[in-house]
Amino acid sequence: MGPTQPDFSASQNANAPADSSNNESATSSPGLEGPVDSPLHESSNALDQPAEDILPRDQQQKTATYDYAYEKSMSHAEARLFYQHHQLAARNDTLPSSPVAPARSTFESRLEESPNLSDPMNSQGQISREGSMVFEHEPTKLRLQSASEPNPSVSRYLEDDQDEANDSARNQAVILDAVQGQGPYSVAAASLQSAGVGIGGPQVASGYASSSDAVTSELSAIYCKIKKLLDRRSQYLALSLQGPGDDPKDQPDWEIYPPPPEPAWDHEKEYHPGNIGDPSDLAGKKRKMGQDIGEDFDMEELMPLPKESPWTYRLDGNSVYQVFDSETAADQQTPIVQIPSLRDFYMDLDAVIDVSTDGPAKSFAFKRLSYLEGKFQLYTLLNEYQEMADSKKVPHRDFYNVRKVDTHVHHSACMNQKHLLRFIKSKMRKSPDEVVLFRDGKHLTLREVFESINLTAYDLSIDTLDMHAHTDSFHRFDKFNLKYNPVGESRLREIFLKTDNYIKGRYLAEITKEVISDLESSKYQMVEWRISIYGRSLQEWDKLAAWVVDNKLFSPNVRWLIQVPRLYDVYKSSGMMENYEQVITNVFQPLFEVTKDPSSHPKLHVFLQRVVGFDSVDDESKPERRLYRKYPIPREWNTKQNPPYTYWLYFMFANIASLNNWRKRRGFNTFVLRPHCGEAGDPDHLAVGFLCCHSISHGILLRKVPLLQYLYYLDQIGIAMSPLSNNALFLTYDKNPCATFFKRGLNVSLSTDDPLQFAFTKEPLIEEYSVAAQIYKFSAVDMCELAKHSVDQSGFELSLKERWLGANCSLPGVAGNNVAKSNVPDIREAFRHETLLGEWSLIERYADGNGTGEQKSLVPGPPGESVSSNHDHNAPNPEPQSELSSSVADTTDASLSEAHGTDQTTTAPSTPSTYVARSPRLGTGEFSSPGSGTGVGGSDGLPEQKIFPGIVHERARKGTMQ
Repeated sequence: MGPTQPDFSASQNANAPADSSNNESATSSPGLEGPVDSPLHESSNALDQPAEDILPRDQQQKTATYDYAYEKSMSHAEARLFYQHHQLAARNDTLPSSPVAPARSTFESRLEESPNLSDPMNSQGQISREGSMVFEHEPTKLRLQSASEPNPSVSRYLEDDQDEANDSARNQAVILDAVQGQGPYSVAAASLQSAGVGIGGPQVASGYASSSDAVTSELSAIYCKIKKLLDRRSQYLALSLQGPGDDPKDQPDWEIYPPPPEPAWDHEKEYHPGNIGDPSDLAGKKRKMGQDIGEDFDMEELMPLPKESPWTYRLDGNSVYQVFDSETAADQQTPIVQIPSLRDFYMDLDAVIDVSTDGPAKSFAFKRLSYLEGKFQLYTLLNEYQEMADSKKVPHRDFYNVRKVDTHVHHSACMNQKHLLRFIKSKMRKSPDEVVLFRDGKHLTLREVFESINLTAYDLSIDTLDMHAHTDSFHRFDKFNLKYNPVGESRLREIFLKTDNYIKGRYLAEITKEVISDLESSKYQMVEWRISIYGRSLQEWDKLAAWVVDNKLFSPNVRWLIQVPRLYDVYKSSGMMENYEQVITNVFQPLFEVTKDPSSHPKLHVFLQRVVGFDSVDDESKPERRLYRKYPIPREWNTKQNPPYTYWLYFMFANIASLNNWRKRRGFNTFVLRPHCGEAGDPDHLAVGFLCCHSISHGILLRKVPLLQYLYYLDQIGIAMSPLSNNALFLTYDKNPCATFFKRGLNVSLSTDDPLQFAFTKEPLIEEYSVAAQIYKFSAVDMCELAKHSVDQSGFELSLKERWLGANCSLPGVAGNNVAKSNVPDIREAFRHETLLGEWSLIERYADGNGTGEQKSLVPGPPGESVSSNHDHNAPNPEPQSELSSSVADTTDASLSEAHGTDQTTTAPSTPSTYVARSPRLGTGEFSSPGSGTGVGGSDGLPEQKIFPGIVHERARKGTMQ
């Protein structure tokens, strides 16, 4: 480590409060004359002085964990540093530029440039009527300065009166917005101030002072990279129809069958007892919620099914199913949507990883995230009681009766241990002679199965089941998988926790209905159960759909996700398949068949209406050794080595994208990709999640990759976190970043993962919330905000979300918040939305070159050369396969004229900004911005890294990113 250098950016922040406190001391003591000892330079020996010479506030506070003397010495050292800096500034009459100057510095620089603007801070010189303290040449002497003496720096002093300070801060923000011309931010700031946030919200969108071209060029370089990555993600989501409003089931005319119960309260807040769990105004069978699960479902009511589509599909040479509007188009290889190739995908992925590992970008993202966290803490200090008061004004609603969705829970572990234990004992008493298993060439009854393991129903207990993940499973995913076996016996797991067994999953269906009954009785808890399709045979889909439909496992509280375990290496070792393409075929071919002709798999067609997405599961901590310099296509992947995580997700994304475009044209619901990501292993998994996934589960490794964390914040990517699960497997509860993510504004929700292994109570989701509230000190508003996030992340139909959160729940900010439904005060939503708008305004300002009035070129080459965009039709396009073009405006097969790709101008989903995505072609790995004729930096055209001294630009190290 080198010699410590003063942090000039922080010194300006600290000086104003310090000077203000000095000003207060002088004002409150007008009788003081002559020099006084400066408290900033108090000797460390002051603790040894007699008690009568020490002020009561300076007396040592003896606690078990606080070293008063050390704290005082550290504060004195910092104060001396600030003072020396001021002395240096007085001699040089200038200060070094700061990359992160406070809002006040920006404002003052603007006022110096615009003398015709009135200075709202000049009135502060009149606050000190008696005089103010100023430093003499000696650091330990202070003298009184009368109010009549001129003081050019007094305008930086803080006001004593808090109301006047609030007014001044608001005036400052308004004037600054007028100077900088930031319209959208001004609107957001006005809405926040009208909500009563006061000085808790930021007064400047950027917080940067454009003091030099070097700083601005560095910010522009970083923000251009960030914007390009966000553009790239928006195009991947637009291609695969995973964005908001892309799913036909979110349309107002979508019918949910069986229909959900009508609300018990209407808009006039009148109570209608007849509507409790009773859809009285809807035709069809009726049942009370929590009773007779599935009795309101009748397969005959869904007949006739849609007719066969004239379109066709084929598996191309890259093992991606392509959809064609005719056989002629199939012969000509002109699909309705162009899917990026595996090479294009990895080039885009490398671009994300290169930026996320870039030193200056990481440092920048870390500072922005720290700023967001500190800003929320300031907001909480200033508005905690106001939020509490707003919540108390809401009738009827509290944390227990706001809707909560368990966004990540595995179906085979959806019950707690006590529930499973009671069910097993019940079956042992009621049907011990039922044949439940065929093994080793003979049929076994339930009694014979338990006799073979030397157990009776009386012997069973929670300890005997041994299914709870204790400390022995920490960092041992293999042991955790064994916890799914009751009493350590795989035969019991096959009998009670499998859908495809000798009894066709009847026991699991019965216990599932019991869990559904508990959910419906609680009314306010919803689940998205993840159930497995292994990819071992083409019949898996039909068996799973028959299990759901035949057992009538339909409920307004339940939706399904399909999880695909990454177990190709197991199948290959056992001789079940020859290459990886067989897994893709077994998983996706039945889906394309049922989309073309629903009558070919009628039960599967009905089941898919309740499926919201796909998941990819397995132990992420497994090492991924790259055996190939260039990955082979799945048809040629015939080794026993399991493909890497990124390889699995690409082929899931590519086939889902092709499938979704066809299903939307047919008016069927589409699917999203929500994999396990960032639980352990390589942090690069998070880059895949950012690039092509709707949302992710776990995501705890984001704490190690600040740039990706900042990107997840900017695009509000959903993260379903399970701290109790992580505590047992990979990360202790106190180190879990869930609370930090929440404070910084990331879109996080709480989920249970595996109640069978981690939960102790009958309501696992409430248990998850309660533990988080106790450990992280979450308030009631925090809990309701997490619950609202879970509804937003879920795949429930928009009509249900509007019923749960309000009619405008799809709108951002206060406009989409209904405090009577969500119990989240408008002041909290205004703060979150305005903060996000502020970060996006930075991107618009610096990535578009508004900081200096021009944009710099960020790639080596002739100055002014720009990269052709896929929106530029006049530019040559050497690789048409890497373009993302799709027309998904129509949902019927009749619009054949729109079947082929047209250019897209997409807006990044879930972002409140108005910027238009104009990124380079996917797969190019290029990062550039259309530049002017002037370059900044060295001879290679790269901007100099002055914002972070000592760090060399990434392209200066590598030469090029292509």
